[in-house]
Amino acid sequence: MILFYASISLTILASVLYHVFIKLTPADANPILTLVITYATAGLACLAIFQFYPSQEGWRDALRRLNWTAPALGLTIVGLEIGFLLAYRAGWRISVSALVANVCVALVLIPLGLAVFKDKLSPLNLLGILLCVLGLVLINLR
Repeated sequence: MILFYASISLTILASVLYHVFIKLTPADANPILTLVITYATAGLACLAIFQFYPSQEGWRDALRRLNWTAPALGLTIVGLEIGFLLAYRAGWRISVSALVANVCVALVLIPLGLAVFKDKLSPLNLLGILLCVLGLVLINLR
C-alpha cells in the first residue's frame, strides 16, 4: 500500500515542479537547446538511479527485452515538453494549462481504455467524467 501512495505522490510532486520549472524557463531561451540540456540531465539522473534497479540478466539481455515503446515514449515526451513550453510562451496560465490538458487527455484515453485495454466504467466514473467535462467548459468560459 505504501508503494501505491508513494508512487502517485512522487508523480504529483514531479508534475508540480515540472510545470513551475517549465513556466520559469526564460522566454528567450532556445526551446530545443533547453530540451537538450533537460534530457542530458535526465539521462545522467537515470544512469545514477539505474544502480538501484539493476538488471538480473545484464545489459544486453535487458536491452533485448525492450521494444518500440521505449523510443516512442522518448518522442512523445519531446512533444509534451515542447507543447507545454510553447503553451506557456503563448500565454497559457500555469493555473489552468495542465488542468485543461490533463482533462482532455483523460477524455481521449477513456474510449481507448474501454476499446483496447478492456477497462470498465462504473456509474460513479461516468458522473466524474461528466463533472470533468463541465469543469472544462466552465474553466474556458470568458
